[in-house]
Amino acid sequence: MKHGGGPRRPRVLVVDDNASLVDNLSEILEGAGYAVAGAGSCAAALALAEQGFDVALVDLKLPDGDGTALAPRLKELSPNGEVVLLTGFATLESAVAAVRAGACAYLVKPCATQELLLTVEQAMRQVRLHQEKRDLASRAQMAEKLAAVGTMTAGLSHEIRNPLNAAALQLSVLERRIQKLEAERQGPLLEPLTLVKDEIRRLDHILEDFLQFARPREFVRKAIEVAPVITKVVDLLGGEAERRGVRLERELEPVPPVAGDEERLRQVLVNLCLNALEAVDARGLVRVSCRPAPADVDHPEAPAMVDLLIDDDGPGVVPDQRDRIFEPFFTTKARGSGLGLSIVHAIVTQHGGTIRIEDSPEGGARFVLRLPRAQ
Repeated sequence: MKHGGGPRRPRVLVVDDNASLVDNLSEILEGAGYAVAGAGSCAAALALAEQGFDVALVDLKLPDGDGTALAPRLKELSPNGEVVLLTGFATLESAVAAVRAGACAYLVKPCATQELLLTVEQAMRQVRLHQEKRDLASRAQMAEKLAAVGTMTAGLSHEIRNPLNAAALQLSVLERRIQKLEAERQGPLLEPLTLVKDEIRRLDHILEDFLQFARPREFVRKAIEVAPVITKVVDLLGGEAERRGVRLERELEPVPPVAGDEERLRQVLVNLCLNALEAVDARGLVRVSCRPAPADVDHPEAPAMVDLLIDDDGPGVVPDQRDRIFEPFFTTKARGSGLGLSIVHAIVTQHGGTIRIEDSPEGGARFVLRLPRAQ
C-alpha cells in the first residue's frame, strides 16, 4: 500500500567515506527538518540518487572516484537537485573545480553547524527557484493553449451547437411518432434512436466543456462552509456509486470557511469524485475529506489554507503523467474532451488555490485541493 502523508521533507544526500562525519552531518540536518541518506562511495551515491534528492553534499575524494566527476552524474539522475562539494582544503583550484562540476557551493571540512545549515538552505533556495521557473513555464504553456481554445471556440460554438439542437429536436419529434405505434413495433425503432440521442448529448457536453474552459465566468468570493458542500456532493453521487458497487465515504474534520463560489467548488468536487469512481473497481473505495492545511514553513507570511482531499484505492496515476494531467486535451481515457481536469485546475486557480496529485494511503490516487480560508 502506498502512503501519502503530509508535506514531503527536503531530501539531502551526504556522500563521504568517513562514516563518523556522515553520521554527524545527518544528525544535524535531520534535527533541522531534512530527510537524510548517507553513502560512502560513488556507486552507493548513484544508487541512492535514482530515488531523487534536493541537495547532495559530496566529498571531493572518494574510494572509487572523484567528487567533481560524480557531481554531474548525480545531476543527471536528479536534474532538479543541487550539489555542494565537501573538501578538506579551500583553494582556488577546488573552487574552480566545484563550479566546473556544476556545484552551487562548497564547504570546508570540518564545518560549523551554522555554516552547514546556511549552505544547505541556500542550495534549497536554488531548488525552489528552479521549481518556480518550471511552474511559470508551465503556466505560460497553459495560457497559450487557453488562447488557442478560446479563438477556436468563438468561431465554432454556433456552427456546432445549432445543428446539434436541430438534430435533437427532430429526434424528439421522431420519438413521439414512434411511441404512437403498436408496442411491439416500438422496441426495434427506439433502440437506435436512443443511441443517437446519447451521442448528441455527449457531443453537447464536450462543446460545453470547450465553452466553459475558454470563457470561465467571473464570481464574487463568499465564505463557504466546506462540510455542507462535501455532504451535498456525496449525496448527489451516492446513486452512481451504488450502481458501480463502490463505497463513497466522507470524513469531515472541523475546518474554517473557505473563500470562493459554492457552485463552482461543488463542480470541482463532482468532477474529481466522478473520475475517482471511474478509476476504481467494483467494491472499491472513494473518500472525500477535509482538514486544516499545514503551515507553509517556506512562506510563513502566506494565508492559512484548508485542504480538501479525494482518495481512491484504484490503480493510481503513474508519475510521468502527473505533471501533464491538468493540461488541456491530455487524457488517458478512450472518450471525452480531455478538458475535465483542466477546467478543475482553472476553477481552483481562480479561487486562489492549488491542486496536486499524489499517492493515496488507500493505494490509489489522492487529489489535494488547497483553498484559502475566508477572511
